[in-house]
Amino acid sequence: MKRIYDKYDKKAIPNLPVTHFEGRIIVIQSEGEARRAVDYLMTFPRVGIDTETRPNFKPGGMHPVALLQVSTETTCFLFRLNRIGLPSCVVRLLEAESTVKVGLSLHDDWSQLCKRAEFKPTNYVELQDYVKPLGIIDMSLQKLYANLFGQKISKNQRLTNWEADVLTEAQKLYAATDAWACLKLHDEIGHLLATHDYELIKTQNDEPHS
Repeated sequence: MKRIYDKYDKKAIPNLPVTHFEGRIIVIQSEGEARRAVDYLMTFPRVGIDTETRPNFKPGGMHPVALLQVSTETTCFLFRLNRIGLPSCVVRLLEAESTVKVGLSLHDDWSQLCKRAEFKPTNYVELQDYVKPLGIIDMSLQKLYANLFGQKISKNQRLTNWEADVLTEAQKLYAATDAWACLKLHDEIGHLLATHDYELIKTQNDEPHS
């Protein structure tokens, strides 16, 4: 039986083994590449999704979303929206009834993406809602993954420049891992909900476990 916690101690995360996406990562920098990527992605019943935005270190204002990452279990596409905008083919994927989009804090992602092009997201799973029946309160991607898998997703690249001329290998791996991890979480949450093969440890006095 798996032990999970309603609140996960962030101080425990640095000691966990690191996990990362090990599949193909393909950077998309033209509309033609985007069309081919979307055609491929729409052959899958489910994809993981996330976005990245160049950080703004000055008060007020926010840069447009720069990157949309969409992953299957083995291949992740990084759409460089700062280069291509949000093309109609990508909108077609986001609105597709046939492909489930799995993500975390999707409301924020949809809001930022809609600033590039209007669309109505369809057939998606918000992991923060999906996990609630398990009794988990801490719902950041890193804490959820640590809680359910005992592994750490590194966040070292989060505040890097996502509008750089060339993304570094570390940036690409970070972005792909976040989208892929959503699929892993979706599978594990679904398994626990179906089997009830878990024990929820409730933290005492609002103190996270250590």
